[in-house]
Amino acid sequence: MIAILMTLAFVLATLGVTAWASRRSTGAASFFAAGRNITAWQNGLAVAGDYMSAASFLGITGLIAYYGYDGFMYSVGFLVAYLTVLLIVAEPLRNSGKYTIADVLAFRLSARPVRAMAALSTLTIGGLYMIAQMVGAGAMVSLLMKETGIDFRLSVASVGTLMIVYVVFGGMLATTWVQIIKAILLMAGVMLLSLLVLAQFDFSVDRFFASATHITYLDRGQPVTRDFLQPGLYYKPPYGALNLISLSLALILGTAGLPHILVRFYTVPDAKTARFSVVWAMAIIGFFYILTTFLGFGSAILVGRSQIASNGGINMSAPLLAHHIGGDLFLAFIAAVTFATILAVVAGLAISASTSVAHDFYSNVLRAGKPTTPAEEVRVARFTAVALGAGAVAVAILLGPGANVAFLVGLAFAVAASANLPAIVLSLFWKRFNTAGAVAGMGAGLAASIALILAGPSFQGARAWFPLENPGIVSIPVGFLAAIAATLLSPDRSSEQKYNELLVRSSTGLGAERASSH
Repeated sequence: MIAILMTLAFVLATLGVTAWASRRSTGAASFFAAGRNITAWQNGLAVAGDYMSAASFLGITGLIAYYGYDGFMYSVGFLVAYLTVLLIVAEPLRNSGKYTIADVLAFRLSARPVRAMAALSTLTIGGLYMIAQMVGAGAMVSLLMKETGIDFRLSVASVGTLMIVYVVFGGMLATTWVQIIKAILLMAGVMLLSLLVLAQFDFSVDRFFASATHITYLDRGQPVTRDFLQPGLYYKPPYGALNLISLSLALILGTAGLPHILVRFYTVPDAKTARFSVVWAMAIIGFFYILTTFLGFGSAILVGRSQIASNGGINMSAPLLAHHIGGDLFLAFIAAVTFATILAVVAGLAISASTSVAHDFYSNVLRAGKPTTPAEEVRVARFTAVALGAGAVAVAILLGPGANVAFLVGLAFAVAASANLPAIVLSLFWKRFNTAGAVAGMGAGLAASIALILAGPSFQGARAWFPLENPGIVSIPVGFLAAIAATLLSPDRSSEQKYNELLVRSSTGLGAERASSH
C-alpha cells in the first residue's frame, strides 16, 4: 500500500507538470523542442534522466549482482560514451538542426531518402529501448503490488498509458521536467541506498570489497564460491573478450547516435549551453554509475544471487536490496523511484520517435513538395505517440518479465552506432559524402545489426551461427564501410556545394535555430 501511495504521488505530480506544460506548448517549437529555453543544468539533468534508465538502475545493478566485475563493465561503457557526445556531436548538431538528427543530414543531402532512413532507424532504436523500459516497469510493479491484483500485463499497460498522456498533452516541455524530477529522485534514492549498504560494513570500503571476493551461491543446485572482483563470470572463453569489446564499442559510439539523447540538444538556446549541459550530464551520470557498484555488489553480498533468482530474477536486485536493508518502507520508496525512472525515459523515447515520424517522414517524405503547417506536424506526432506506445506495450507483454533490460538496451546502442553515427559523422566532417553514402550506410548498418542480433545466441541459443551477443564489432564497421564505399562509387557531387555552409554553421552557430520568447 505504501508503494502504491508513493507511486501515485509521483504520477499526480507529473500529471500536474503535464497540465502546466500543455498550456505553454502552443507551437511546433514548444511541442518538439520545449521552445529552446531549457538551461544547461536543466538539460543536463534531463539528459541524465533520459540516460539513467531502467536498464541502468535495474539491469546494471542486476548484472553486477550476478556477474560482479563483468557486469560492472557495462556501466563503464555507458559513462565513457558521453565523451563522444561532448567532443564530436553536441555542438555541431545543435547548430545545424531543428528538431531531429535528420535535419543535419538533409542540410546538404537529398531530403527524402535520408529522412526516410533516419525515421526508420529512429523507430527501431526507440522501439528496442522502449520495450526494455516496459519490461522493467512490468516486472517491478507486478512484484511489488501482486497483492493488489496488478499483474505484469496491467503494469506494462499502465506505464504505456501514462507515457502517452505526457507526450500527447505536454510535448517536450512536460517530458523534460518529468525527466528532471525523476533524475533528482533517482539520485536521492541511489545515494541513500548506497549509504545504507556501506553502513552494513561500518562505512569501510575495504571491508565491502573484501566481502565481494568470496560470494557463495547455488550453481545448478550446487553451492559455489566465487571472487566477484575477478573477470570471467559472464564473459567466458572462447568469445568473452570479443563480446566485451563489441559491447563497449556499441555503448561508447552508440550514445552519439541515440535519437532521444541527441534531440535534447535542440531544447537549449545555443551550442554553448549544449556543451555545458553535456558536462552536467557527465558529472551526474558518472556519480550514478559509481554508486551502482555499491548496489550491485551489495545485492550479491547481502541478498545473494540465489535469493534474487527466486524473487523476480536479475532485474529485481536493487529492489530486493532495498527491502533487505530498509524494509517495506524503503522498498516502497525505491519502487516509486523506479516507476518514475521508467516513465520519464519512455516519454523521452516516445517524443523523439514521434517527432521523427511527424517532421521527417510525414512532412518531408510523404508530403514532399506540399506545405504542412506546424499544427499538422504536432497532430501527426501525437497520433504516432499513441501508436508507438500501444506497440511497445504489446511486445513487452509478449516478451514477459524475464528479459534482461540491460541487454535489450545494449542492442539499441548497437543499432544506433551502426546506422546513425556513420551518417552523422561523415556528413559533418567529410566534404565528399553524399546521399548515396548516407542511405547505404544507414541501411547497411541497420540491416547488419538487426540480422546479427537475430542470428546471435540471444535468439538462437546454442544453434547461433553468429557467436556474439552484441553485434557492434561487426555492424559498426559495416555501417561506416558501406557509407564510404557508396559515396566513392557514386558520381553525385552535388552535396559538396553546401558543405562549406554546413561547416560554418555547425562551427559558429550562424543561422542556427533560436529560442522562442514567452
